[in-house]
Amino acid sequence: MPPSNHMTNQAAPYGNYGYPGMPPAYHQGPAAVTDSSPSHDPYGQSSYQQYSQPFPNMSQLSAALGGLSGVPELEVAALRPVNLLQERDLLPHRPLEAPEPNLSPDLKKVNCCPQSFRCTLTSIPQTQALLTKARLPLGLLLHPFRDLQQLPVITSNTIVRCRSCRTYINPFVTFLDQRRWKCNLCYRVNDVPDEFMYNPVTRSYGEPHKRPEVQNATVEFIASSDYMLRPPQPAAYLFVLDVSHNAVEAGYLKYFCESLMDNLDKLPGDTRTRVGFLTFDNTIHFYNLQEGLSQPQMLVVSDIDDIFIPSHDSLMVNLKESKELVKDLLTSLPGMFSESKETHSALGPALQAAFKLMTPTGGRVTVFQTQLPTIGAGSLQSREDPNQRSSTKHLGPATDFYKKLALDCSGQQIGVDLFLLSSQYTDLASLSCISKYSAGSIFYYPSFHCTQNPTQLEKFQKDLERYLTRKIGFEAVMRIRCTKGLSIHTFHGNFFVRSTDLLSLANVNPDSAFAVQMSIDDSLADSSLACFQAALLYTSSKGKRRIRVHTLCLPVVNQLSDVYAGADVQAITCLLADMAIDRSITSSLSDARDALTNAVVDLMSAYKNNVCNLQQSGLVVAASMRLFPVYILSLLKQKALRTGTSTRLDERVFAMCEFKTQPLQQLMRMVHPDLYRLDDMSDQGALHLNDTVVPQPHLLHLSADRVTRDGAFLLDCGNVFYLWIGKSCDHLFIQDVLGFPDYASIPATMVSETPPPPPPPPEEHPNMSELQFRETLVDNSSAKASFFQYLVEDRSEGPFSYNEFLQHIQQQMS
Repeated sequence: MPPSNHMTNQAAPYGNYGYPGMPPAYHQGPAAVTDSSPSHDPYGQSSYQQYSQPFPNMSQLSAALGGLSGVPELEVAALRPVNLLQERDLLPHRPLEAPEPNLSPDLKKVNCCPQSFRCTLTSIPQTQALLTKARLPLGLLLHPFRDLQQLPVITSNTIVRCRSCRTYINPFVTFLDQRRWKCNLCYRVNDVPDEFMYNPVTRSYGEPHKRPEVQNATVEFIASSDYMLRPPQPAAYLFVLDVSHNAVEAGYLKYFCESLMDNLDKLPGDTRTRVGFLTFDNTIHFYNLQEGLSQPQMLVVSDIDDIFIPSHDSLMVNLKESKELVKDLLTSLPGMFSESKETHSALGPALQAAFKLMTPTGGRVTVFQTQLPTIGAGSLQSREDPNQRSSTKHLGPATDFYKKLALDCSGQQIGVDLFLLSSQYTDLASLSCISKYSAGSIFYYPSFHCTQNPTQLEKFQKDLERYLTRKIGFEAVMRIRCTKGLSIHTFHGNFFVRSTDLLSLANVNPDSAFAVQMSIDDSLADSSLACFQAALLYTSSKGKRRIRVHTLCLPVVNQLSDVYAGADVQAITCLLADMAIDRSITSSLSDARDALTNAVVDLMSAYKNNVCNLQQSGLVVAASMRLFPVYILSLLKQKALRTGTSTRLDERVFAMCEFKTQPLQQLMRMVHPDLYRLDDMSDQGALHLNDTVVPQPHLLHLSADRVTRDGAFLLDCGNVFYLWIGKSCDHLFIQDVLGFPDYASIPATMVSETPPPPPPPPEEHPNMSELQFRETLVDNSSAKASFFQYLVEDRSEGPFSYNEFLQHIQQQMS
């Protein structure tokens, strides 16, 4: 079954509830065109001939694989043995899609969107022994509060749940008749309540199987008072601002105040929304914003060893009632500390004050910090040796102060988000605990300076705008349930684990993700399907108690070949990354790196010994996992896990935090960015959206051999774009896209906001601002270091090129 030369470039249509259409079963993206000519071999290895052996036909392959259950042709496509030493063009033309489970059309249509809920294996092994034999991890990746285009919201007096395991009714339950339904997780038979017999969508009676809860895998319920321990809290926001000399020098305060002023009316909330401000250096400053004052009043607490709240009624105020005072404070704050010479930072006492201030209601604390805390509780000492930046020590916290305070915050429904803007070491390994255990977010801007580093300033401004205006859930908990016989044993993300399957999330936001590892305790032989359900109970910014429920259904298989056919290589990579981060902290970085390499060795050995009986030499792997080695190599070259390269300790720790909290799509672009050539795009296969034609360039391997001096290349790294312009790039492309006459005219420091002088006629040359590129790299020596570090198939940022890594794997297997 040679790779196809054809692919579908049309966008998948969106269904009624914003769930994208899926490709055929186990279709992991189109196979790339394989070209055996030397000019297309990026490795220059003449001994590696494409398809050096006659490739088996379908019947031979099916026989060699020992027969398959399910849909043979589609599964065989995913199981096609790929010899990595012979086949080099492994990338699909377009970004990889999640494999679709081998389910009936009816179940496929209502299954959960993989962007919200995804499993590392889309075919669940029947036993733990079969899972162990596959040498693949079993786990779930969740993005439970992500922004959705459409979401079925259900208001009902009765939320139907299983009386035994408390599973919410969903599309995968079985209706035995109109009055009884069987739970798809514990198999208990339950009664259908009278109210559930009425369908509010069709306004008909007697068709419970057509209600929205049973037609959609993602739904949101408006919860009753049964789901409340107290009345829903108001949206409450406290901003804790570093105003030491170091903070004044960095210059962030002005831009924070401007951004908050611009977005005050966009803060999620209602008429009850409360806000407060607290600044600190070597003392703590509170601000009285009580309605009726002519101007804000500063209240200073200098005894940082015994923090107290100077006023309990006027520091957290109703935003609507005190808006003018808030605006006055934001206008005056930057100037109030512009002459400050105070170098100390009492972050710990400031956080203690924030905890006391927010305890009555709960809410969100947003901390801005620019240096190492030096006095009071939680003070820290530098642990980084600038001469040993390749060291892997001090990845864990130096004190438990921040973790203990975070757990106290979590208990009072207070989430703490940290913005770290620093050009020096600040011990993020210790400070990050305040956000990790309170379900907060962490933002880090190394070398931040408002004038000397405009790129970081722009990123800070855009991140802050998104942060202030994105939706938020308060006093949340999330429980994950699964089919009887399966169990959850490890969680990854920012949260506090309240019980074996319950996560406490003081705040929940749409940009954070979670992962869980699972095991198979009892045989699933009596089940043809396995189901997983995540239920997120939270208070909206409008004060409504809501429950968002995601349900995922997957087939159970008893053949190892079926397990491999449904393996989700990207989900597996992300879960292994989480596991590697944990091991690097609890054991060592070298152990974590060895474990990742061994994961590749174990998979390839298991596949070769147990599934593929073809007598092929080299490194053979199932087509579904053909990108696994390059993804693992990419992980090993990330700041979080790399060795032998100078890496600031804070930058390494922040990269680790990102691995644990980023959604899969964002994380995979960070690990293995998408590289496209732009100057030779055509309309072939383009998307036609309204009156716009959107070209669909093919993905390129991340190798310097694919980047030529006569081209223009776009690298999408998830949080930044790089545009590489080669010295010999067509001047017409440079004119049309960048607005400059030729390559020599492009300024080396050009960024997205730089207007091209002189401005070209708009009808001929689109303005650069329309392209919204974060960073434009011109072909010079300083740019190469930034751009080429992402070309992971070369030796940059690590001891191995892709070719050398494969040889290393082969040696380990031997």
